[in-house]
Amino acid sequence: MTSKGSITDNLDLLLEVLPPHITKIIENSPDKQELIEIVMDLGRPLELRFDHGRDYVSDILVTREDLDYVTSRLGSFGSDNRAGIERTLHRISAIRNRRGDVIGLTCRIGRAVYGTIDIVRDVIETGKSVLLLGRPGVGKTTLLRETARILSTEFGKRVVIVDTSNEIAGDGDIPHPAIGRARRMQVGRAEQQAEVMIEAVENHMPEVIVIDEIGTQAEAEAARTIAERGVQLVGTAHGNTLENLIANPTLSDLVGGIQAVTLGDEEAKRRGTQKTVLERKHPPTFDILVEIQDRDRFAIHHDVAATVDLLLRGYDPQPEIRQRYPEGEIEVIQSAGPLELKEREVQEDYQSYQAGPRRERGSGKKSGRDSRFAQAAPAVDRILHIYPYGISRNRLEKAISNLRAPVHIVKDLQLADVILTLKGQYHKMPKKLKEGAGRNLPIYPIRSNTVSQMEKYLQELLYDGIDEPILEAEDAAKTVLAERHPVALKPQNSYIRRLQHQLAASYNLTSQSIGEEPYRHVVFYAPEDRRDLS
Repeated sequence: MTSKGSITDNLDLLLEVLPPHITKIIENSPDKQELIEIVMDLGRPLELRFDHGRDYVSDILVTREDLDYVTSRLGSFGSDNRAGIERTLHRISAIRNRRGDVIGLTCRIGRAVYGTIDIVRDVIETGKSVLLLGRPGVGKTTLLRETARILSTEFGKRVVIVDTSNEIAGDGDIPHPAIGRARRMQVGRAEQQAEVMIEAVENHMPEVIVIDEIGTQAEAEAARTIAERGVQLVGTAHGNTLENLIANPTLSDLVGGIQAVTLGDEEAKRRGTQKTVLERKHPPTFDILVEIQDRDRFAIHHDVAATVDLLLRGYDPQPEIRQRYPEGEIEVIQSAGPLELKEREVQEDYQSYQAGPRRERGSGKKSGRDSRFAQAAPAVDRILHIYPYGISRNRLEKAISNLRAPVHIVKDLQLADVILTLKGQYHKMPKKLKEGAGRNLPIYPIRSNTVSQMEKYLQELLYDGIDEPILEAEDAAKTVLAERHPVALKPQNSYIRRLQHQLAASYNLTSQSIGEEPYRHVVFYAPEDRRDLS
């Protein structure tokens, strides 16, 4: 049995198909075990790519004879211009000219790394469907291979791999031993992957199906069909984060699908939102989503349905983040946020939007900006939805992050509470700004497209008037710590109450919201003296 953490790469079999002078260079390289790819482009220096960077062998220019030497020793290339070496995990991809001649080769070293699944092994063992996201080369396919081996060998499950490019189980008719007792179904052409996925379920009675690179609408629909039949899915998809997937119209179905819903007047008023909102269509195909930030750092969303719901309402759910260290130790460096608690907070925000003290549009305090542009600030007791026009979205995101502001950037005017733009754009009043004005949306111009200007705007808009309740909460926390008895704060809206709860936690105190709107307020308790006063 292969020991934990060991690597099988069959590099010698790949070197056998390379020209001898190139093989010699690689064999003499001190970093041979870290080699990821060998790039051979006609008329260019040989390129060797490693984990730590890349090296160009300037004294070796790739010739047509070099390319012919390699291709003549491989099996035929598929419709995806990929070939392999039988019973290895190596992949050779071709670049062709207009005539179909090979003018470039990318030889990717395939390695079976045992033990990589340990960081998320408990997640895989739940029996729930798991989706892996991450940039190319971060190790998604290696994790799929190890998953198939663990579930088929150690748990004795019936595992079927749908292997489109023979990347998971290697080239040839006999699969690589790294997949354990799992069975492998090869896919003739990439566009047939969805059909083979359904065939696997209908013909071979799997308990688990492993799929690499779900990338089309047909594959997403096939994955949903499989999940509805009670089969555990473990797969990968294009994208780095859950937010990427939600924004992808082709693949958003994997996490429940997104639809625009028009609310009735009363419901929109109750929620404190625009009439058109985004909601999840149906249960997600995958129960758990893992973002592979790098080979040893994973962010895990344990409840995709609840996480997507919160994201669509402007909240930022907190995933569990795990780190694996060189010696093999695994540490949870960030615990998952309490999705159930946050969901209650969302409902509380909706229900108390009209009841809580807030400033109405058109009647609130004027800002210090030019009076021609100043408008009343919207409520701060819910997530503020900003539509940026003519300003840097990245800088606005940076300002929001710096302030930890309860702000969500939207791309649709129908979902916006306010518009943020530059003064120059405001003076020109382009079509989008006129449309926003026609919807009675406040338009806030800022002087310059800088993070500091945006932070100043957000502070003025959101936090004007909350200093007093926060200072009151700080005084209350100190009193509880000194005198060890509960202290009740003044009634506040739900957003400020949430800030007060966070402040209590920072002092290691417990807190509770009690009473009915508009008199609902927070009480601070010493950890040993919490009581229910509602």
